[in-house]
Amino acid sequence: MTGSGVGYKAAGLGNEAMGNVKQGLGSLIGNENLKCSGEAQERSGEAQQGRGPDRDRF
Repeated sequence: MTGSGVGYKAAGLGNEAMGNVKQGLGSLIGNENLKCSGEAQERSGEAQQGRGPDRDRF
């Protein structure tokens, strides 16, 4: 694996984690926009890591 691949995976992990936080917070406070934003960010993070339904985007 190249160095840039590791960078994408690390960024993907961060995006996935932040997406999960946003989803949880959005659910907790009843903010549907925040929850949806978190779901999108989680999918983006999964794609950056090379897994998930959007993995071919990167």
